[in-house]
Amino acid sequence: MEYRHQSVRDYADARRRGDRETTERLKKETIARFETRKTDGTELAEMTEASMTVPWGSAN
Repeated sequence: MEYRHQSVRDYADARRRGDRETTERLKKETIARFETRKTDGTELAEMTEASMTVPWGSAN
C-alpha cells in the first residue's frame, strides 16, 4: 500500500524492521498532532491501517 503521509511511511518501514522504539515514537507524535488539531485525522487513520497490515520484522 502507498501511504500519503511521510510519518506513516516511516512507521511502516520501522514495523518491517521490527523497530518498536521508532514505531512507538511515531505513534505518539501522530496522536499528539491529532489531539492538538495539527492534523485532520487522515494521518492517524493511515497509521492504524498500517498497524493492521504491515507485519513485524517482514524485512528480515
